[in-house]
Amino acid sequence: MADQTNPDIVYTTVDEAPELASASLLPIIQAFAAPAGVSVGKKDISLAARILAAVAGAPDHLAELGGLVKTPTANVIKLPNISASQPQLDAAIAELQSQGHDIPAYPANPTTPEEERIKAAYDAVKGSAVNPVLREGNSDRRAAQAVKNYARANPHRMGEWTADSKTTVMTMGARDFCSNETSTTITAAQAGPARIEFVGADGTTVLKEGVPLDAGTVCDATFMSVAALRDFLAETISATKEAGVLWSIHLKATMMKVSDPIIFGHAVEVFFAELFEKHPELTGARGGLGTVLNGASDAVLADYQAVLDKQPPMYMVNSDTGLTNLHVPSDVIIDASLPAIIRAGGKGWGPDGNEADTVCVIPDSSYAPVYAETIEFFKKHGKLDVTTAGTVQNLGLMAQKAEEYGSHPTTFEAPADGTIRMIAANGDVLHSHEVEKGDIWRSCTAKKAPIEDWVKLAIERQKLTGYRAIFWLNADRAHDAELIKHVTPILEAAGVADKFEIMSPAEATVASLETITKGENTIAITGNVLRDYLTDLFPILELGTSAKMLSIVKLMQGGGLFETGAGGSAPKHVQQLQAENHLRWDSLGEFCALGESFKFLAQSRDNAKAGVLGDAVEAATQKVLEFDRSPGRKVGQPDNRASHYWFARYWAEALAAQDKDAEIAAHFAPIAAKLAENEETILAELAAGAGTPADTGGYYHNDPAKVAAVMRPSPTLNAIIG
Repeated sequence: MADQTNPDIVYTTVDEAPELASASLLPIIQAFAAPAGVSVGKKDISLAARILAAVAGAPDHLAELGGLVKTPTANVIKLPNISASQPQLDAAIAELQSQGHDIPAYPANPTTPEEERIKAAYDAVKGSAVNPVLREGNSDRRAAQAVKNYARANPHRMGEWTADSKTTVMTMGARDFCSNETSTTITAAQAGPARIEFVGADGTTVLKEGVPLDAGTVCDATFMSVAALRDFLAETISATKEAGVLWSIHLKATMMKVSDPIIFGHAVEVFFAELFEKHPELTGARGGLGTVLNGASDAVLADYQAVLDKQPPMYMVNSDTGLTNLHVPSDVIIDASLPAIIRAGGKGWGPDGNEADTVCVIPDSSYAPVYAETIEFFKKHGKLDVTTAGTVQNLGLMAQKAEEYGSHPTTFEAPADGTIRMIAANGDVLHSHEVEKGDIWRSCTAKKAPIEDWVKLAIERQKLTGYRAIFWLNADRAHDAELIKHVTPILEAAGVADKFEIMSPAEATVASLETITKGENTIAITGNVLRDYLTDLFPILELGTSAKMLSIVKLMQGGGLFETGAGGSAPKHVQQLQAENHLRWDSLGEFCALGESFKFLAQSRDNAKAGVLGDAVEAATQKVLEFDRSPGRKVGQPDNRASHYWFARYWAEALAAQDKDAEIAAHFAPIAAKLAENEETILAELAAGAGTPADTGGYYHNDPAKVAAVMRPSPTLNAIIG
């Protein structure tokens, strides 16, 4: 049994499809690790566990991991978790209550101090609650060579691009976060607890006190004009209707859990302005149409349909059920939705169930040019040739809540017309913006040590690979200009300034696409948001999915965090499992992370046997790809469980065949033989329930026994593994 209190490797309990897959894969990992003296334990960072820790006194595993990742011995394999939107939080609370957990409902409009406390506890669970805690290091994401080789030999389907495609990006470009941004580096005199205050006609109101600012921290502030936003949204709707294509909006309402739901709510209100004018009693726009129309009368629904018929057709989440882009803020996430449209040749799914060109609305112009330039590049040059394309690796500045993804505790709606300003500990005014009521103001930081670590990683990676290396920094944007002041001296001091280029995201996008089109490789050195966006965009174009990326966080205190890819498609996978007992989740990301984790353990703990396990994982992963043992999409095809059987078999065979450790080889030789001898029986047992509903005991909070019964249905395999 793994040491749960202090395991060598921590494997996270998460949500949806990755967690269901873990019920099948983790027992294999634990059984294979034990002969090498490696313990693999679990920590629960699922949405349900975070809720119970917040309001019911359950163990707070996320906080425990937050302490662990600041130690030099940390070795964590992190699977994708839910970054909950409000509708997801509400659904998870309701499910836990239905299971008998004594927890309160979310108090949307608290009237007592206790309700204020409960709301604050729940709000802390929403959005990017996990990643800022665990990511105590910067990001190193790239395609494993075996995965890249397979993608070239077995190209995924790519839609055809044509020069006359009407798909385009529309963005504000003025009076938005990008254009209003100011940035400064905190001096020693200014260091200490800052405050954010609103100055209006009625005096000064403190919005937040005690904002920690260290010397050397890059501190930004900005705001988006809501009046300009609403005018812009109306303009996009008119332009889309005139073009005769789909209208779509692409935000990140999970990570940007304060600002983007507000923007999303304005989009709902502007798109359905006639409906809200006729029915002023309707509320909940920030939760999407699903919230607005919940329990609506027939008259309201009829008026909703009438407005829908007048407006341009909308990009759909599910055209069969009428689920639109505006139904749930977390259903269309920019880093997954835009690459999918681009991979499909600029096509999105319309309400008629057919693909069509689409206007992609990205309100803030900070990173919209990346997608705009990508779309224009493919209009001009045609789709990417996956069989010859090079690769874009990424080094991302994300440690210690860097940049916008750390901004939600310091994001506010202006309570009235006035000024929002940020005051340093010594009284200096760091930032000041004139705002109107409802404008969205935010501040964020990037600390000195993470910036220095990020540049150091870039220097190491460029030296190791020799690839073209580009810092994606826009000298005309306040934050990026401030970062350049830090980056350039570090490169010059290291004598490598000539090895790096600095380009705006728009220029870097074109340069990177030109580079990989020639079959060459490049390193994108980016901030936190672009790290997130690019490590979906380029992998989806190169590999067909971002779930197959190596994702390594080199923790600043010496440990390692090994992430397993993206979970954007996880909800659909769960629905299919529950309906048809078929899980198409591909655990290739877990395989890649596992190999790196064992290798890191071998180095950090001087455990040669762990290194043998890691090498064998790579060999097994190569065979899974080579012999096409990944899950099929449809019921009746081998699914995730069958893929795990093949992975275990190939892993055992590689361990039995290696000559570095005779004891390990002797242990796994009979296991490999039994797995091969019982292939037909095991695969039949794994497929026995296909096509019938599967009961997991819940969606957000599963019953472990029921999940084990569903995900480990082969007695033969279980007996061999142990």
